[in-house]
Amino acid sequence: MKITDKTTLEKIMEKNGAEEILAKHGVPCVSCPMAKFEIEKLKIGEVCRMYGLNLKKILKELNNFELRNAK
Repeated sequence: MKITDKTTLEKIMEKNGAEEILAKHGVPCVSCPMAKFEIEKLKIGEVCRMYGLNLKKILKELNNFELRNAK
């Protein structure tokens, strides 16, 4: 599965290791207790825009990680 700006955090968090990548880039939803109530609706692109995070860098790392672990 290719992760895009429209991929929900719920789908991303299903992947082993994704949570660490998101935390490393400062995605606050990873540690927010309220996020669990809306995680199926939150898209990574929206979260990055809200918090001024580098979407391209996060997507690149998530997708590279996904490719490495798919082998």
